[in-house]
Amino acid sequence: MRAILFIVGVALLVGGLWVIFGHGGYTETDTVFQLGSAKLTATHQKAFPEWMGIAGIVVGALLALGGMFSKR
Repeated sequence: MRAILFIVGVALLVGGLWVIFGHGGYTETDTVFQLGSAKLTATHQKAFPEWMGIAGIVVGALLALGGMFSKR
């Protein structure tokens, strides 16, 4: 159980840092116009909100510390 908490905590911590430093994002595709089978689409790069990175860092640190200092 300790190892699982530690691994999940470190993964969340690294993911949170990735988002904070601006590398985390996703691509969203919108259909602008469609006529029959022909489609005109637009692709946008969007970043994850900064609060998600901060939450990942805080929760990840708590889980990692809990895994390290657990009595069991």
